[in-house]
Amino acid sequence: MLVWRSPRWLQWCCWLLLGLCLALLPSCVSPPATNGTQIEFWTMQLQPKFTDYFNTLIAKFEAQHSGVKVRWVDVPWTAMQSKILTAVSARTAPDVVNLNPDFASQLAARNAWLNLNDYVPAAVRQSYLPKIWEATTLDGQSFAVPWYLTSRITIYNQDLLKAAGVETPPQTYTELATVAKAVKEKTGKYAFFITMVPEDSAELMESMVQMGVTLVDDEGRAAFNSPEGRAAFQYWLDLYRQGLLPPQVLTEGHRQGIELYQSGQTALLMTSPEFFNTIATNAPTIAAVSAPAPQLTGETGKKNVAVMNLLVPRQTQHPDLAVEFALFVTNNENQLAFAKAANVLPSTQAALDDPYFQSVGATATPVERARAVSAAQMSQAQVLIPPVRDIKQLQRLLYENLQAVLLERKTIDQALNDAATAWNSRLS
Repeated sequence: MLVWRSPRWLQWCCWLLLGLCLALLPSCVSPPATNGTQIEFWTMQLQPKFTDYFNTLIAKFEAQHSGVKVRWVDVPWTAMQSKILTAVSARTAPDVVNLNPDFASQLAARNAWLNLNDYVPAAVRQSYLPKIWEATTLDGQSFAVPWYLTSRITIYNQDLLKAAGVETPPQTYTELATVAKAVKEKTGKYAFFITMVPEDSAELMESMVQMGVTLVDDEGRAAFNSPEGRAAFQYWLDLYRQGLLPPQVLTEGHRQGIELYQSGQTALLMTSPEFFNTIATNAPTIAAVSAPAPQLTGETGKKNVAVMNLLVPRQTQHPDLAVEFALFVTNNENQLAFAKAANVLPSTQAALDDPYFQSVGATATPVERARAVSAAQMSQAQVLIPPVRDIKQLQRLLYENLQAVLLERKTIDQALNDAATAWNSRLS
């Protein structure tokens, strides 16, 4: 799949135009919903799989709101970021939009979204998982309604671990180092793969947070140049020097980790519960000996969760109705229905408490067992990467400097100092 990347000057112009539009945007009172009132709802790549679900959902909302119509627009995943930026800049944004926290927080810093503290009662906010709602807050203002969640688990090859003399899969990175040594010595294979390619997965950066690293302080300045940051870099250096990481970690993305697991070359795969179905299709022999375990974590006990949100642009002409629709899509009943259809987790406590996520029978499929493992993690789960601007640039600085350490081009102190200096220079 090709991803178009706009030139830096064009991105700068778009951000400047957006800032001017938001600064000039007048405050307005929501017109009452009348016959002919329409709100526009954008989602990310949910057609055609969920077309029937959303058509039914929208029809139900329209039946409860006489004269109101909801226009649903599904946007390809790779196009959403540029499309919503252009729409907000041109003041043609939808009334409700589905975004992930990273990009949503960038626009939140530019005051693009409604402050939902003014529209959503505290009792309603409290119906969502506390740490998940907290991830939609910037400078004390709630900029989004949480929708559906995914939380990584560990899928492990029972035969490989058994051959290595490992009785249970590792739960922490400390245990992982021991297991990685046993797997390599007893089988000649690797325990796991984690990419260090700057433009790829943020899993390694998340592992640093799980190990106790604070990435940035309250002012947005580098905080990773710390004893915890040095310990995290030392952890990955030790594994690399001992030959316990596949050499491709420096050059290949997370897809390589999938291929290595499916070919029986690694014992562990950190992924989402529904990936069991993919393994069953691509590598049925490996699927037959695979089982789910909780996500790896560090001393903090924190577990990763990815969140999809619904946001209401500040320029909407129908803020009350738009917020009501966002809350309707994400209420307990509708969250539960969508979570079942999409094999994801809901962000409300009542929906998560449903037996569908909590009970596992003796005849449960691997996906059903994995779903229960994933749901059980939610008390420890949170968005590990803070909602700060240019977070991908921070990832690039950390990964490139860690690579330099592994390749003996820098010491750990030099690498962390260089990364911190480069990051902080943005603020001056």
